[in-house]
Amino acid sequence: MKEIDFTKCRRILGKAYSGANGKKIAVEYEGEVYMLKFPPSAANKPTELSYTNSCFSENIASSIFRMLGIKAQKTLLGTFHVSGKTKVVCACKDFTSDGKILYDFCSIKNTIIDSEHGGTGTELSDIIESIEKQQFVNPVTLKEHFWNVFVVDAFLGNFDRHNGNWGFLYDTISQCTEIAPVFDCGSCLLPQADENTMERVLHDENEMNARIFQFPTSIIKENGRKINYYDFLIKGLYEGCNDALLRIVPKINMDEICEFIEDVPYLSDLQHIFYQTYITERWKKLILPAYERIR
Repeated sequence: MKEIDFTKCRRILGKAYSGANGKKIAVEYEGEVYMLKFPPSAANKPTELSYTNSCFSENIASSIFRMLGIKAQKTLLGTFHVSGKTKVVCACKDFTSDGKILYDFCSIKNTIIDSEHGGTGTELSDIIESIEKQQFVNPVTLKEHFWNVFVVDAFLGNFDRHNGNWGFLYDTISQCTEIAPVFDCGSCLLPQADENTMERVLHDENEMNARIFQFPTSIIKENGRKINYYDFLIKGLYEGCNDALLRIVPKINMDEICEFIEDVPYLSDLQHIFYQTYITERWKKLILPAYERIR
């Protein structure tokens, strides 16, 4: 992968983006609109990082979604010079640049007027009910997409797939609605892990296992408690989730994923090894056992 400097790209001042994690600006790169995501500060976290690794997490996770055949936002890593500092940023292709409108699932959930729950609620039963009752896209297709993303988020350790970072695209001209590409994956792959944490996880099996079997958890809740990915998958109580495992797991090529990570720019040698090892361990200890039990 080539190294890209976004500093001199034309700034698009008529675009602005919401979200709490880091600064965001719109630029034009090779004739297309990208949202540059700057890493949020980790200054108030118990870590030696001055900025989180969320830009790396965003790029790696989005790329893996695409490797598995799930439509996801195109991402590029590059640098941006500001205030005498050089920062690694993640450029996310703007899938609304052609005039389509993004409606997040929180907004869609608010259209279910016979539900007692609001748009932000992440109780699983409520999400499934809203998927079945919404009238924007085919409910069967949407439920399949939801479980596909859930399984890959489990694989990548995403702790923040809330109702505001997935949804639909509406074309105002054709008046058609489609499922938006997967986006906002910066909460995958332990973005707040500094080098000391990475070394500890790599060399202590208990530390590694804690980050597979105990945390991160899903932000989605079951009976008021955040879902533990391992417990949830291994129990296999939801047919839609089991079907997603059967669809997704055969597409996972760990050699291809590790080769991709080896080529990710701006990573230190330690980071290359850490991401390759962490993903491989989640595959072996979390995803494969659940898949084998169902199969």
